[in-house]
Amino acid sequence: MESCAACGKANTSLKSCKACKLVKYCGVECQVAHRPKHKKTCRKKAAELFDAKLFAQPPAREDCPICMQMLPLDDSSWGYHACCGKFICTGCVISLTRNCCPFCNATGATTTNDEWKKMIEERIKKYNDPYALLVLGNCYGYGDRGFPVDHTKAVELYKSASKLGCAVAHYNLGNSYILGRGVDEDMNKAKHHYEMAAMIGHVTARHYLGAMEWKNGKHVGAMRHFMIAAKSGYHESLENVKIGFKWGIVMKEDFEKTLRCYQASQDEMRSEHRDRAKVSL
Repeated sequence: MESCAACGKANTSLKSCKACKLVKYCGVECQVAHRPKHKKTCRKKAAELFDAKLFAQPPAREDCPICMQMLPLDDSSWGYHACCGKFICTGCVISLTRNCCPFCNATGATTTNDEWKKMIEERIKKYNDPYALLVLGNCYGYGDRGFPVDHTKAVELYKSASKLGCAVAHYNLGNSYILGRGVDEDMNKAKHHYEMAAMIGHVTARHYLGAMEWKNGKHVGAMRHFMIAAKSGYHESLENVKIGFKWGIVMKEDFEKTLRCYQASQDEMRSEHRDRAKVSL
């Protein structure tokens, strides 16, 4: 039977330290009493655990439900459909050339702003859809679909979406804290939201983290971020990895693996109908 790290009493219902998971306590009183002795070890282990999570392989990007290919990194190459809550690549939307959603057949091109707003609000009310919250936040952030520009409202919606695990919402919050839109400028909060977005799989946020680390002189950490983003197909990160290899920061084996993964990701996102869509836009 395990014993409390503070009082030493054996107990079957001890609770682990949430930060480091190294020790267990009877309750809050024992944890607070043991804090002065445990603080240094706790912080070190917690940082190690966070690093392991931050630099773990991120989840794969979502596929377009029509062509079943990975969605492109470029946000302009796919869109959210409020009727069914699906992300559909522009290639499929244009190639099918119908006046309705390619997935659920709901009328699309003739939808008025009021009708679209009603669909979005319905998805939020019925499904608590984080992406509906995100898109509504973007409307307030950029004044789209007749919405007034209201950065404060946009941030509120991004925060709601981020709590539901939306990577793009975390990324947008990071941008808001950097630019001071709807919130006070705060680089620490910006970095936190970029980290949250990157761990969920947002590639641009991962690239930005690399840029922030590089600016702070943490070149090894920066290259770790750049390699992860490059493996997901992010070209700017790949160019930075090339520089890291040239300067001896990135090892040959890691460089070669990054190149192979980059090409594989690019191939997975590319198709003839997506190339035709790019030309027609």
